[in-house]
Amino acid sequence: MENGTVAARWGFQGNGELIRMAATTIRGVLNDVIGNINEEDPRPIIPLGHGDPSAFPSFRTTDIAEDAITDAVRSAKFNGYSPTVGILPARRAIADHLSKDLPYKLSPDDIYLTIGCTQAIEIILAVLARPGANILLPRPGYPFYEARAAYSHLEVRHFDLLPEKGWEVDLDAIEALADENTVAMVIINPGNPCGNVFTYQHLKKIADTARKLGILVIADEVYGHLTFGSNPFVPVGVFGSIVPVITVGSISKRWIVPGWRLGWLVLNDPNSILEKHGIVECIKGFLNISADPATFIQGAIPQILGKTGNDFFSKIVNILREAADVFYDKIKEIHCITCPSKPEGSMVVMVKLNLSLLEDINDDIDFCAKLAKEESVVVLPGVAVGLKNWLRASFAIEPSALEQGLGRMKAFCERHAKKQ
Repeated sequence: MENGTVAARWGFQGNGELIRMAATTIRGVLNDVIGNINEEDPRPIIPLGHGDPSAFPSFRTTDIAEDAITDAVRSAKFNGYSPTVGILPARRAIADHLSKDLPYKLSPDDIYLTIGCTQAIEIILAVLARPGANILLPRPGYPFYEARAAYSHLEVRHFDLLPEKGWEVDLDAIEALADENTVAMVIINPGNPCGNVFTYQHLKKIADTARKLGILVIADEVYGHLTFGSNPFVPVGVFGSIVPVITVGSISKRWIVPGWRLGWLVLNDPNSILEKHGIVECIKGFLNISADPATFIQGAIPQILGKTGNDFFSKIVNILREAADVFYDKIKEIHCITCPSKPEGSMVVMVKLNLSLLEDINDDIDFCAKLAKEESVVVLPGVAVGLKNWLRASFAIEPSALEQGLGRMKAFCERHAKKQ
């Protein structure tokens, strides 16, 4: 009893499901790894754990994008609420921009603006999550899909990406996994976490397989056009006449502005199959009960997409190419780590740990925790993206920092090497 009253029995408590799901996301796992860093280490932390190079001078976005934001704010035209689907000039600009790579022309009505690519993922998974439905996700993959699918009570079935084949999709596994309740498969291209880029021929086989199974393809192309190997970027929407494709993307990676939170969900469906099956109506319904991207950023999109020149894009791709070369060459010097194929796109790559060559390292999580503690280098454990005893590393940082981080990783592995 306190103040003459009996203590109340409170009827609320936190949703434990959210805590469990958050722990398996890249942010959640990286926060655990970062928690091991020795604060007394005077050396700078080397962040090889996530694909956000925006803090590094080499990766600063173009002046055109910054000026577009300033112009949009100062115009005073974008201070109010936007339509739930996004403002028309921005949707038209995105439709025109994406249509350059397609055999048909997108309409502004095919474009829905989202708060980054992550909200686009949330929307389409929620839309597809009817009772009993399942979705096919890649392994390794981007764990946000698993977290949002669980939140929407959408069953997840995993198909493997094959490292010995340049991380191609195991198409036989797709057919074995799918049943009458399968609604979609997710393709991430350029690849996160593998750094691969699918060929036109392989994407055509994926589209044909999806059509055969009667499922749509969710094409995660947030790293679109960030390619620097032998395979050019081919959007899955090229095959929209074969199978309905929903593309999710954003300006985050190509313009190096993930904090601006402007993404899109795009219907690549010239046969209007998605509309006939109620998907379009459900997308609009979701947007009616969710938040919108900041209106002034939407207002800047026509200028950002229309005026950014190839010189900026080429500069970023060249930096990534050189960084991928450095990473691939330097990782060969570390005896207990192998990289099955040189990254050809995105900003990240998967490498395999050989724990039999290491002393007192239990698994990939233990490796990353001790590496952070001893060397102030942050790398993502592979288990976070679906492959235990692998690592996912980002090479999108300043070149000097990348070499320094790989040097520290080499010293760490030599220090923990099993005595012969």
